[in-house]
Amino acid sequence: MPDLATHLRAMAAYNRWADRRLYAAAAALPDDDYRRPAGAYFGSLHGTLNHLLATDRNWMARFEGTGEPPNRLDAILFERLEELRAAREREDERIIRHVSGLSASDLDGALDYVTSDGRPHRQPRWEALAHFFNHQTHHRGQAHAILTRLGVAEPPPLDLLAMQREAARAAAGAATTAAPAPPAPA
Repeated sequence: MPDLATHLRAMAAYNRWADRRLYAAAAALPDDDYRRPAGAYFGSLHGTLNHLLATDRNWMARFEGTGEPPNRLDAILFERLEELRAAREREDERIIRHVSGLSASDLDGALDYVTSDGRPHRQPRWEALAHFFNHQTHHRGQAHAILTRLGVAEPPPLDLLAMQREAARAAAGAATTAAPAPPAPA
């Protein structure tokens, strides 16, 4: 069975995979639909995607001790989807690099930070990372529901299992193409 660090690296890869699919679906929408209030907690798909980036930056500043986290959870960091998408890609790569560098002792250690409402807090780093990835999945689910509400016939599946199956198919295909051809009959 893989250890926690391996699981978190898989979650970081999943995060990037799911974000790419979600942003591709968002980019296919007319701008009016992308910004249309949809009854979600952060209003629109635009608001929800900005929230995800804002909170990821907030948590990454806590994890790494660097960066300027937004001061509001509903901050609109980027008005244009193209800029938001590029920033999301950079943040996803930052997350992957960060998680890849964590050891078991790092994960067991305490994370001291200040909550959004200004209170000091301490918890095991692994718990904060588990919340971090769960939070992303929660709001991507809301974004997926917004796509459905906006009439996207079939939003892309974002299930972890879909990524795992896609990776298995790609690995099987690579193994097939990398296998040497059988010798020709003499």
